[in-house]
Amino acid sequence: MPEGDVVWRTARRLDRALTGRTLLSSELRWPSLATVDLSGRAVLGTVSAGKHLLTRVAAGGEDPPLTLHSHLRMEGSWYVERTGDPRGRRSASGTRAVLATPEWTAVGHKLGMLDLVPTDGEHELVGHLGPDLLGPGWDPVEAVRRLTEDPDRELGAALLDQRVLAGVGTFYMAEACFLARLTPWAPVARVADPAAFVALVHRLLDLNKDRADQVTTGDLRRGRQNFAHARSGLPCLRCAGTVRVAMIGRPPQDRTAFYCPGCQRGPAPTDDGRPQRPLGSSGRPGAGRSYRTRR
Repeated sequence: MPEGDVVWRTARRLDRALTGRTLLSSELRWPSLATVDLSGRAVLGTVSAGKHLLTRVAAGGEDPPLTLHSHLRMEGSWYVERTGDPRGRRSASGTRAVLATPEWTAVGHKLGMLDLVPTDGEHELVGHLGPDLLGPGWDPVEAVRRLTEDPDRELGAALLDQRVLAGVGTFYMAEACFLARLTPWAPVARVADPAAFVALVHRLLDLNKDRADQVTTGDLRRGRQNFAHARSGLPCLRCAGTVRVAMIGRPPQDRTAFYCPGCQRGPAPTDDGRPQRPLGSSGRPGAGRSYRTRR
């Protein structure tokens, strides 16, 4: 699932292409929005809120300003193409939204969520979120308060809870836990300096928000860009031990968590100890996004 840095870049791309321009046409291929027409409205801007995208359009006639809310979920994306480009992909079967201005057209593909609400009602969709790690109102003090509110909670589960920190997914959860030398199942109480840990998570996303490759090691070479995530069965870049993967959380909301038993302290209660290997024909990180234990 795209995380806060990817969503931030997506918002910036949409903002640059659409803001200040009037919509020539719109298509919202979503059951509850199929009859909505936003054409003739000016686009006021697009911002991210954690993993959520908010595209705001001006009032139209007697209708108030509206916000088109989208969430990428696992496979979603927004891309921008020149309006009228014959190579455009707006007719693709996975298209869920099309916003066309005279210069640029934004196409939402395989979006996981799409809503349209009055702009003054945005809080109904994103008001539950914790401090946005890449938002202009980033509040580290509130972030620490929310993280430490339940000291017995698993650290990885707390990081994945968008009500605690908005924008963290499995990638940054795994990398932050590795850098803190704690397994994702260690209780929050094991974090020695919560303020420093929150600052670390913020720094990881902030450093990556302007580049396509997510790098947490400082090494841009393929296969050495991150410490734990998607490296199950491969040597740890720090201790050369084997990186493992197990599940965190309760089904059906459980997620994969990668970790190094040699570098990270704490329990790994869903790991049964079987040998593990990466899937994918090349055997390198990223070749396959699904990982399993070898029986």
